[in-house]
Amino acid sequence: MDTVPLNDLSRGFAVMEGELRGVVDEVLASGWYVLGPQHDAFETEFATAVGAAHCVGVANGTDALELALLSVDCRPGDEVVTAANAGMYTSTAALKAGLVPRFADVDPASLLLTAATVEPALSPRTRAVVVTHLYGRVAEMGPLRELCRSAGVALVEDCAQSAGARAEEGPAGSLADVASFSFFPTKNLGALGDAGAVVTDDPDRAQLLRSLRQYGWSAKYHATVPRGRNSRLDELQAAVLRARLPHLAGWNERRREIVGRYAAALGEGPRRMVHGDVAASPAYVAHLAVMSSPTRDADRAALTDVGIRTDVHYPVPDHRQPVLAGTTDGVSLPVTELAATQILTLPCFAELTDAEIERVCDVLHRL
Repeated sequence: MDTVPLNDLSRGFAVMEGELRGVVDEVLASGWYVLGPQHDAFETEFATAVGAAHCVGVANGTDALELALLSVDCRPGDEVVTAANAGMYTSTAALKAGLVPRFADVDPASLLLTAATVEPALSPRTRAVVVTHLYGRVAEMGPLRELCRSAGVALVEDCAQSAGARAEEGPAGSLADVASFSFFPTKNLGALGDAGAVVTDDPDRAQLLRSLRQYGWSAKYHATVPRGRNSRLDELQAAVLRARLPHLAGWNERRREIVGRYAAALGEGPRRMVHGDVAASPAYVAHLAVMSSPTRDADRAALTDVGIRTDVHYPVPDHRQPVLAGTTDGVSLPVTELAATQILTLPCFAELTDAEIERVCDVLHRL
């Protein structure tokens, strides 16, 4: 019996092999491999796609998060409020910048931050709130913007899982002071290695980001901006992303279809697709197809028994990670902690076949 993979990046390469080899060969022949014409064109095209005035390409999504935080004037010792159910990525970026992660619980239905869950976590030391559009669903940003504005803190979107999502008020990446993206190969818009970007409407912030990503230079070999580093999107990855960007909407539509079919197979009962209620919405791009079940481990075993791969995103909330031991011992996030015991990620990628989807649906229907 063939295995149904959780993801299969080789299929995505196969359907675009000729085009991808062509753009890679073009870059190789050009002799320009860093901060060249492919990079510049991608920054322009991606900014347009996400409704932002400026895009700054960087080396990876974690750098994008850290640089976004620095760009809103976060300084060592400042607190950053974020969710604890999004894989430790924001926390890692905050810690690297010398910041203090402070965790808010999430809405029990969407598993996303809301203004109501964030407000109790704000303190006089809060400099920024980072909102992750978890599993590809855009959070309710309007109330969060109002809350942050009234509290005098910056609002940052973590769009690593939501490229191409579009809420009623605008695309993911256009709804806060600054937004970060990851183009890790498994993302909806994936490179062939690590890559990331930061987007903003503020020209001064964009210029600061460009300096920070390249040694803090204000001009070549003139380092004037503190906390600079080397974090650049290379020409090969930019060319690949340019080739893939026009396909993003279609891939996202296929992902939404898959989650909708899983939700229909589950029907009414104790199990649900976490974002099954918005499976048809353009504000959701189904980066991960996540089910919630009170019998998660047994359900996972049933899927494994018939060759269906699964995973858990994410099994350990940030405030329970060993690296934060001693600093978050008193933190209680009941919704986050319960969800970590119930969530299960099912196969979901654009090249998943109808037959494979039906195999998953058959098991879900019988659970």
